[in-house]
Amino acid sequence: MDDARTQSTEDVTLTDRAVRRISRLLTEGEHKGMMFRVAVAGGGCSGFQYAFTFDDQKTADDRVIERGGAVVLIDEVSWDYLRGSCVDYVEELIGERFEIANPNAASTCGCGTSFSIGK
Repeated sequence: MDDARTQSTEDVTLTDRAVRRISRLLTEGEHKGMMFRVAVAGGGCSGFQYAFTFDDQKTADDRVIERGGAVVLIDEVSWDYLRGSCVDYVEELIGERFEIANPNAASTCGCGTSFSIGK
C-alpha cells in the first residue's frame, strides 16, 4: 500500500488506487450515483470478514469518507474493527480486488478477506 496517505490511528484511509477505482465504479454503469460500503461481518475462516457493497442510502451511524469522487460508508460497529486501516485496490495477474491493511487484525486467512482479533 505504497500510495497511502498519512493517517492517525483513528482514521480509515483510502489509497489513491482505491479512490480511483471506487470513483470509477460510482460514476459508471449500474452503480452510478451510489456509495461504496465497507463493512465487517461475523464469518469467514478466521472469525470476521470484510464486505464491499454498494448502497444508495446513508444511515444515521455511518461514517463517510469522501475523496476524489469516491464516497465510502462505514457503519459505527465496523469502524471500531477498521480503525487505523487502509483500503487499497490491487491489480495482479490472478485478479483484481480491494484489500485492507488492518492493524487491529491479529491474524488473517490465506484468502485475505477474513481476519481475527487478538484478545
